Amino acid sequence: MRDILTVTLNPALDLSTTADRVVAGPKLRCDTPGVDPGGGGINVARVAAELGGPARAFLALGGPTGMRLEAALAELGLPMVRMRAPGETRESLAVHDRHSGEQYRFVMPGPAWSEGDVMDALTSIASTVHAGGIVVLSGSQPPGVPDDFPVELAKALQGRGAELIVDTSGPVLELLARGTDPAPAVLRMDSLEAEELAGRPLMTRLDSARFAAELVARGAAERVILARGADGSVMAGPDGLWQVSAAKVSVLSAVGAGDSFVGAYAFGISAGLSAPESLALGAAAASATVTTPGTTLCTRAMVQRLLGECGASEIRT
Repeated sequence: MRDILTVTLNPALDLSTTADRVVAGPKLRCDTPGVDPGGGGINVARVAAELGGPARAFLALGGPTGMRLEAALAELGLPMVRMRAPGETRESLAVHDRHSGEQYRFVMPGPAWSEGDVMDALTSIASTVHAGGIVVLSGSQPPGVPDDFPVELAKALQGRGAELIVDTSGPVLELLARGTDPAPAVLRMDSLEAEELAGRPLMTRLDSARFAAELVARGAAERVILARGADGSVMAGPDGLWQVSAAKVSVLSAVGAGDSFVGAYAFGISAGLSAPESLALGAAAASATVTTPGTTLCTRAMVQRLLGECGASEIRT
């Protein structure tokens, strides 16, 4: 199997708790908080490893919070490659309002990076990845990291023969969508992000698939995957347009579903599956994760049980 290295430049120690009501003014008495390692790349690596892949997590960590996050990952048995961050690792806080059922999420920005920090990260990642491996860049970027970081990472990986999968958003996604050289092997986004880029509604799978093909033609990536939530996902690439359905499940929490998709897709490619087969595996993993509470992710058994409902089929135009 090919090595999978996930990259999380801006990880977080995720704290979650519950209060009777979330209101302004008085002190809010909260339950004992849960503590989880947070960051897109961490979740991607956890799912890929759960499925049996050789996954490692590259992390930028700093300060006491970074030490706590590292300890939490060690308890999970996830192999790590640590880079020193330029400041304290951030925390995030999620508070569930017991009365209303609403959840309030407070996300901090993380430490500011310098140009030297960015160059150190590029060098460290390129020297860490195995030749011919898979690199997954997922999650937000810290302040100071330029929008073209994925492009520079793709350049740094060229000598290693590594395949780059990018799952990002905001200005970074907008830059990639215009086409870059070199481009990632795979670019993934959700339907809302895709509609913002397209400037129009993408009502059907065919609409989404055609827009994905537009992005491939621009040079955004060799393959583009658009997630459509409960309606599954579509993919455009050298072998045409493909679609997968999400399994029919009861949703408890959508947290981590996208990361689970990417982790399972990367595992499939690592194991030698075709892109459509890996797409189906990703759909099964995302479907499994939404059935779990809070930040809990899918298990291998859950993914295998749902895979039969998520077969890939070609979209004929």
